[in-house]
Amino acid sequence: MRLPRGLGTKRRWLGLLMVSILASAAWLLWSEKHSERHLRQEPLSCKLPPLPGNAPLPGMVWVPGGSLALGDTVYAEESPVRQVPVAGFWLDRTEVTNDEFAAFVQASAYVTVAERAVDAAKHPELPPVMRLPGAVVFVSPTDLSGRGSPTQWWRYVAGADWRHPGGPGTSIAGRGAFPVVNVTIEDAWAYARWKGTTLPTEAQWEWAARGAKNQALPDHEQPTQANTWQGLFPVANSVKDGFLGLAPVACFAPNALGLFDMIGNVWELTRDVYTPSHAALAPAPLEDQAPSAARPSGVVSVGQRVIKGGSFLCAPNYCMRYRAGARQAQDDDLAVSHLGFRTALVAPGP
Repeated sequence: MRLPRGLGTKRRWLGLLMVSILASAAWLLWSEKHSERHLRQEPLSCKLPPLPGNAPLPGMVWVPGGSLALGDTVYAEESPVRQVPVAGFWLDRTEVTNDEFAAFVQASAYVTVAERAVDAAKHPELPPVMRLPGAVVFVSPTDLSGRGSPTQWWRYVAGADWRHPGGPGTSIAGRGAFPVVNVTIEDAWAYARWKGTTLPTEAQWEWAARGAKNQALPDHEQPTQANTWQGLFPVANSVKDGFLGLAPVACFAPNALGLFDMIGNVWELTRDVYTPSHAALAPAPLEDQAPSAARPSGVVSVGQRVIKGGSFLCAPNYCMRYRAGARQAQDDDLAVSHLGFRTALVAPGP
């Protein structure tokens, strides 16, 4: 029997659509099981090589001074490249870990910004659910619509904080060697003051990430010794680097100075106020200009700082910011699940 005109084509498309839906469902089921299995197999810590017994500042690496060609040419905010002098300083050889941050909280009874209610007077535009204590968490989508808005993979989760990185029901138990996340500039300053250190400037951070070398690498290939996203972001991660999400600190080879994870894993806060380009460099705020621990709970400075290094979410098809010269803006009062920090110290070298 001959089908009415157009009906055969419609049925063919419906058949192809059904096959596609079934194939997608099968892939998602396999992907979910594969991800769960892979997460169970990932290490919870990686061995840090010992520092010399006479190291003057345990846990920190000396970064010699020099002249830095600050910036890069991939994205507009990285330009223009400018020559900047950098004096020698010390820098944590890893990102601050959950264990290290927990010791600070236990000693000081500090409450992070993500654990406080949002000040409605500063953010009257926010709906009530986003005024609850919480943080922005990455959730890998199973489907993308439209032009792929970031709101499809970033969600504000009430109850997410440094102890509960993914929100209620998640925990850092057994993950003490992972970088602390869901922290803000105020939290990082508080930790640094407690430790007797400071936060690096953008130039200090970039100089250290380059191994105290002036020029950026001539190519912008995705690094092999860093925790980044392999595959089509944000829906398919081949996990070629061995980690589906965050990795413990020091699981990849250090750079020439002995610094771990300067690229990838988590974005890192700097003390510099963000500017949309390097045309006019903003002066780095002094420590006493940082958000004050004496301010009432919930009151933080509203602005933006420069963050560096990219994270485990950076991929060639979306975010080529797995480079020392890359930079982004980060709201001062917003905690995010792919953002951490390390501290610095200006003191005589070894």
